[in-house]
Amino acid sequence: MKTEYRIVTGGGRSTGAMGVWEEEGKLYVSFASAASQCALLLYQKGTNQKKARLPFPEEGRIGHVWTMMVYGDFKDLEYAFEEDGRECPDPYGRAFKGHDRWGDKNNSKRPLRTPLGCQEAYDWEGDRPLELAFEDCIMYRIHPRGFTKHSSSGLGPKERGTFKGIVSRIPYLKELGITTVEMMPPVEFQEILLPEQPEQVYAGEEPEAGKIRLNYWGYAPAFSFAPKASYSSLGGESASREFKDMVKSFHRAGLEVVIELYLDGTRTPAYALELARFWVLEYHVDGIHLTGFWPLKMIGEDPYLGRTKLFAENWENVDPGQRRHLCEYNQGFMLDMRGFLKGDEGKLNQVIYHTRHNPETLGAVNYMAGTNGFTMADMVSYDRKHNEDNGEENRDGTDYNQSWNCGAEGPARKKKILAMRRRQLRNAMLFLFLSQGTPLLLAGDEFGRTQKGNNNAYCQDNEISWVNWSLLKTHRELYEFARYAIRFRREHGLFHLPKEPALMDYASVGMPDVSYHGVKAWYPEFESFRRQLGIFYCGQYGRKPDGSPDDYFYVAYNMHWEPHEFALPHLPKGLIWHTAFDTYEDSCNGIYEAGREPVLEDQRRCMVMARSIMVLVGKSAPAKGKKSVVQEEEAHAETGA
Repeated sequence: MKTEYRIVTGGGRSTGAMGVWEEEGKLYVSFASAASQCALLLYQKGTNQKKARLPFPEEGRIGHVWTMMVYGDFKDLEYAFEEDGRECPDPYGRAFKGHDRWGDKNNSKRPLRTPLGCQEAYDWEGDRPLELAFEDCIMYRIHPRGFTKHSSSGLGPKERGTFKGIVSRIPYLKELGITTVEMMPPVEFQEILLPEQPEQVYAGEEPEAGKIRLNYWGYAPAFSFAPKASYSSLGGESASREFKDMVKSFHRAGLEVVIELYLDGTRTPAYALELARFWVLEYHVDGIHLTGFWPLKMIGEDPYLGRTKLFAENWENVDPGQRRHLCEYNQGFMLDMRGFLKGDEGKLNQVIYHTRHNPETLGAVNYMAGTNGFTMADMVSYDRKHNEDNGEENRDGTDYNQSWNCGAEGPARKKKILAMRRRQLRNAMLFLFLSQGTPLLLAGDEFGRTQKGNNNAYCQDNEISWVNWSLLKTHRELYEFARYAIRFRREHGLFHLPKEPALMDYASVGMPDVSYHGVKAWYPEFESFRRQLGIFYCGQYGRKPDGSPDDYFYVAYNMHWEPHEFALPHLPKGLIWHTAFDTYEDSCNGIYEAGREPVLEDQRRCMVMARSIMVLVGKSAPAKGKKSVVQEEEAHAETGA
């Protein structure tokens, strides 16, 4: 029996929302196209059996938007649009069938169609975005698939590389100290790279027969209103529910979810605005990282998004509004701090800028490694890129990595080189977590994830890109250092102030909030050959979690290949300098835990070893005749008691 459908002219939703919206027994349909004729195509679910072709009436056309309302029975159907005889998916489709399996070579041949009946109600159980302040966030960047795809994740085959798999890592993220997870594009895109695609390079020849090239990262034209079906443990329309379950689980654990959305420049500003609003309203995401081509002024000043974290390379000429929700996200911190780390000349002005940069109206994301470039472990292990596995004769990827291999290219066995790499990674972690702004870790950098020198792993859906969780055991010391540095930052408000330090004594406490020093106290030195810097933090300007004034800190950076002696500024009466971090000390992994910091022997000066950082904290001196915790432990060790 043939199904009858009745078309009503001009039946688009009054809100102007695009796509197909369902109510019982009817569809509201809106489709933007400059074609001369357009239609809605209905297919039997999971087949190529066309059930109906419903032309848009000309009288329902408004500009380039075709609208209609359709009555009928839509059970077990899926749809696509037609423009001038050519089938095309709905750019606003909220789910798609046909690409449920990641990397299936037939995906490029299957049409993308949206199942009807997929807009089921979801019980959020009172869930809302968390709206954490930028200064209190510790961000962590993951790939939705690569984060748990490796067999070392301990998950079953169906859960690896899925939104459900990500949920399994919530306890780990909490233990590390993460507050905000950023996810690379989680939307429906074509991962099969075809020879005719301009972004694909085949080094002058066709790929091997049957060999599939993959776009692992997801920076491609996409159907961005739909979570990617192959990132769901069940596939298809289940991706929407699984993504919502993931967000709700994160929020219950006190963790935020930020997604990266990429636009390739072919979408209209109206599409971009509706897309950003959709993910906030429909999926409760806490923030969006806007990459590619976005109308930033329109997005940044939109009232619906006025409390949503929005990240972009810069927000020039955009009104930030009354609440700090816009955030700068660019590679300036990474490039400058990597240069300082490896001992480049003329970096002190940039280092000072980045350690204090934290505008009152904008957030600022800091990272030492991003998706595009070396991981942190590779940053200290390779001088040159090694992208041979990409099949482009090592021509792709940047040649400017701001890296230093510490004396050997790639894996090394010499103890001296390995010790230097450990020290440099500890230095990099302190660069990140002792700077104002919002720190971001690339997933796995906290335990030495490597891409074997590949700095452009866009097509590497394998162990080069996946997080290898077994490294958590083999590089446990680095993980413990990163975790402690995060905790240290969170316990001391001086290192995550709500606005940039003023470098003034605006509270009239006798010294500025933050001051800069050379090897002589109160005398900063900015000659191009200098690689030493001291930063003094006044405790009266910060707060601990219990609301009490913070401690006084002096951070001595020496990125020279020779040791340097730093003269120390005087502390208020009753306080003396103790050592909280010394990245040169392998024996204690660079850490002296709170309450166990040893007293600095010489209170007027300290020797900072080559390529290392010392963090000193001003604490009360032990009572006369009473030993410190560290002294008591040393005495016990000597006597064997």
